[in-house]
Amino acid sequence: MSVRSRMAAEAAEAPEVAARLLEREAAAFDELGADLRAAPPRSLLTVARGSSDHAAHYMAYLVMARLGRLVTSLPMSLVTLYRSQIECEGLVALAFSQSGQSPDLVDPLRGFGERGARTVAFVNEPASPLALAAGRCVPLHAGAERSVAATKSFIAQLVAGAALVAAWQRDANFATALQALPAVLAQAGRQDWSRAVAALQCAHQLYVIGRGTGLAVAMEAALKFKEVCGLHAEAYSGAEVQHGPMALVEPGFPLLVLAPAGPAQAGLLMLAAQMRERGARVLLAAPPGTPGAELPLAGSGHVDLDPISTVGSFYGMVEALARARGLDPDAPRHLNKVTRTL
Repeated sequence: MSVRSRMAAEAAEAPEVAARLLEREAAAFDELGADLRAAPPRSLLTVARGSSDHAAHYMAYLVMARLGRLVTSLPMSLVTLYRSQIECEGLVALAFSQSGQSPDLVDPLRGFGERGARTVAFVNEPASPLALAAGRCVPLHAGAERSVAATKSFIAQLVAGAALVAAWQRDANFATALQALPAVLAQAGRQDWSRAVAALQCAHQLYVIGRGTGLAVAMEAALKFKEVCGLHAEAYSGAEVQHGPMALVEPGFPLLVLAPAGPAQAGLLMLAAQMRERGARVLLAAPPGTPGAELPLAGSGHVDLDPISTVGSFYGMVEALARARGLDPDAPRHLNKVTRTL
């Protein structure tokens, strides 16, 4: 294995990718925003799997929180297996994918468009079947991504979702913070999360906790722990974990708590303190100066964008953890770069 993995190299490209996407697709986002204001959707669907679904979840939360419109994540089997005829009048379907190859994304999106829905694909491969099936395609401009574990393309999808919301809502403060995000991502990549590597090197399981706009990043983090570290991780909201999952928390049980600034932070900090009292090994990621924080977070200038800088710090740590556990982060077991599901 090389000294620097492809995963690490590609994650380090995220600031450049974000800058390129925001610059090259500015007009496309403006057009989308104007279209959504001129003809507000009756319903919105996201169409995605894996890391891309986590990015879609983040965008959906922003839409619901900032614009007050409900967004549903499509279970693809409704269309591909059960042949459900989803009502398409007034529907906007938003697909997220790195490769744009999977039939169970392509077929539903094409069908929605044929029945009158407005369809958009945020995809890294603008000549892919998914891009061609969409009424509009917004390329992610992430460049070639050879590592099986998606990093820069996932961050590009988060940025694309935020850019769509910024263009739709026309919030000047949010838009300004978004333009500064590439520099924030560069700072995020320099944060020292080595304490997490030491704490998790011999772990067998853990919870990743987030809430609100940060829950999507917790979901992505749990997936990456499984994918590249062979570590069983489950993501929960700071509220949900206090129900059934709490039964597993015993002395030494590791929890990664992602607590960037924002409305959810106070509850997450309280949860972290309670879990420490129970003897859990709590790794708290929060802005510098936060009591009990071991993993520093770079602020983005807007609380709704902080989850993006959070994952920018996480990727470097999880790649280092995989190597510390004797694994090659570029070659996860049983996985391929492109997964085609039906």
